[in-house]
Amino acid sequence: MPLTAVAQTYPTRPVRLLIPSGAGGITDILARIIAPKLGDALGQQVVVDNRPGASGIVGSQIVAKAAPDGYTLLMAFPSHVTNPSLFPDMPYDTVRDFAPVTLVSAVAPVLVVNAQMPARNMKDFIALAKTKPGGLNHGAVGAGSMGALAADLLGEMAGFKFTQVMFKGSPQGMTAVLSGEIDFYMLGSAGSAVPQVKAGRIRALGVGGRNRIAPLPEVPPIADTLPGYEARGWNGILAPAGTPKPIIERLNRELVKIIRSADMQPALAGEGAAAVGNTPAEFAAVIRADIAKWAAIIKARK
Repeated sequence: MPLTAVAQTYPTRPVRLLIPSGAGGITDILARIIAPKLGDALGQQVVVDNRPGASGIVGSQIVAKAAPDGYTLLMAFPSHVTNPSLFPDMPYDTVRDFAPVTLVSAVAPVLVVNAQMPARNMKDFIALAKTKPGGLNHGAVGAGSMGALAADLLGEMAGFKFTQVMFKGSPQGMTAVLSGEIDFYMLGSAGSAVPQVKAGRIRALGVGGRNRIAPLPEVPPIADTLPGYEARGWNGILAPAGTPKPIIERLNRELVKIIRSADMQPALAGEGAAAVGNTPAEFAAVIRADIAKWAAIIKARK
């Protein structure tokens, strides 16, 4: 009976949706689309709160330590599952300290190169990379970012080495590949690349997912050239561990409706993302699987 009462009365005040990254990226964009819709469904305002820093750890720690009452939520991205392998002294446990609510989207990284590079496809690119051991420069936004790890996986599977160049954010990385400061850039999502590809300023050679994506339908999956390759990012919503099950179920129910609604599709498609909206248990399984997958890649890189 007390749990039933919790589900019926929640929420009675605004809910905070915390983003552990800066404004402008796909995580922030999706959160700001979802927040007002979730607010309407819950009958309370959902406030987006950006808390970037330390590869997402700063913002995630706030949620991990918050009261488990459904009023503080986290919009996570892949650094959530790579940080445990990169930072030995995490201030929280990635699995034990969070309650998964739902996976919002799956996102395919896109490999782009400077327009002056002679490689016109993935086969040419891999052949070129192998002739210059350590010579190609790749741009990344943090060691645990999906772009950095997708590039590591590519080098591991294709058998070439490269130099990782770190940037503060995607805009700086995009500027670097446009100017030729770096040779290639594995973007976490397609959104910012599309205008530059269409204008001929950069060239997109492959996508990390299993299928082509709507913004760049002419670009094939990397797996067409390198069988078995798959790198996908995602965004998902979590609550602090111990949040009552009826609240998790209510949030899941409302979020799945929003995620799968017709008006979410253009926003997702524009970033090369696909709507998911799964159960808490299914999202938990994704987290566990990705922790194991990327731990192996990070260990190989070290």
